Amino acid sequence: MAASRPPRRATVHDVAAAAGVSRGTVSRVLNGGYVSTEARAAIEAAIASVGYVPNTAARNLVRRRSQAVGFLTLEPHSLLLEDPNIGAIMLGANETLSIADHQMVSLVVDSARDTERVARYLSGGFVDGAIVVSARTHDPITRVIASLGLPAVFVGHPPDLSREIPWVGIDNAGSAQAIVTRLIATGRSRIGMIASALDRDSGADRLAGFRAALGERFDPALVVEAPLYDYTAGVKGMRELLSREPLVDGVFAASDAVAAGALEVLRESGRAVPAEVGLVGFDNSTWALRTQPPLSTIHQPARDVGSVAADLVLRQIDGEHPDPVVLPSPVVWRASA
Repeated sequence: MAASRPPRRATVHDVAAAAGVSRGTVSRVLNGGYVSTEARAAIEAAIASVGYVPNTAARNLVRRRSQAVGFLTLEPHSLLLEDPNIGAIMLGANETLSIADHQMVSLVVDSARDTERVARYLSGGFVDGAIVVSARTHDPITRVIASLGLPAVFVGHPPDLSREIPWVGIDNAGSAQAIVTRLIATGRSRIGMIASALDRDSGADRLAGFRAALGERFDPALVVEAPLYDYTAGVKGMRELLSREPLVDGVFAASDAVAAGALEVLRESGRAVPAEVGLVGFDNSTWALRTQPPLSTIHQPARDVGSVAADLVLRQIDGEHPDPVVLPSPVVWRASA
């Protein structure tokens, strides 16, 4: 017995014949063009009756669209897995892209080789746009995206970012100033900071906010620099801060992960939190609720940041020129200060 053949896939010609219109009219409906209300209704009914499924790949080839957006994370691989903010931003972006029928392609840049590889990928037409997280000042990827003219959105705003490229984020400086001002109000007099990621706008702005809150009381010797927003930075930074000023009674950690590391060192050193040392973080991430006591911190709406970033890049793909977006980031006061 001969094998049965699979059923023939319905085509645009079949839809046109069933609807009693030309193939061109069907194509206009499929590609979002204008047709009369009557013709559109007839075509939609015909699509349902003949079982037509649009060939998205072919349509995208004609329109030079990939229906994909790159999600670029410029962080070490270890931090990518540990940082709850990056995961939340990614989920928010993916949700919005999914609703718009776009695929998110995750790209991690952790070396010069990664930069070269990702630059080739972006220039190959495999994605229609990009969302960039954690770009440093003078980052090569920033220059690559600007030179390609690729629709893109940055999470945060590196100082050298072109004004033509929108960004989404929070007021890091103002938020840092707000929480340190509240820390000062608890009666702390020797306040230090573990300042992470100063090569990024977020880290530099949080240090600027810390300095603004302290004013004339700012002491640069009580600022310990760290490369990343991670737990290890908090451990090393707190040990260094205690060696410089054993009587420190307040600490602003540049992220909740950093604050969690600092809290462990304070506990090992016999310094009670908050009775002897007030400790505040930044992000309101899952770290903030895992510590004992829970952290006073700044709420960073990471999932909303991702969603807005995806919306901004989709609007650019459609030809719009959206402005930057700054989301609210209030103080969340808990028991650590």
